[in-house]
Amino acid sequence: MNHEIVLFIIKLILGGIAAFLAIFVMSKTRDASWTFLVAGFLFSYASLVIELMAELGIFDLQAILVGGFPLIPLLCAVIPSAMFITAFIIRLCKKS
Repeated sequence: MNHEIVLFIIKLILGGIAAFLAIFVMSKTRDASWTFLVAGFLFSYASLVIELMAELGIFDLQAILVGGFPLIPLLCAVIPSAMFITAFIIRLCKKS
């Protein structure tokens, strides 16, 4: 078996556990910062799945171009980070 595929499987398992735990914690807190943090984890996991599908040849990352740049890899990189940044800003602005 290809080493890259094994690495993806490990990432998928650990990412799935992290996403499940994040959803579980969010259901207990119902806080805006936790919601954005969970969304960041879920988008990160989704980008991992998309990356695996592209590696297996199921999905073409170059299908949608915006200004000559592939849109899907850009969104996979930007959205999780934007969610994490938003979560931390909300947490910093929130009074204790």
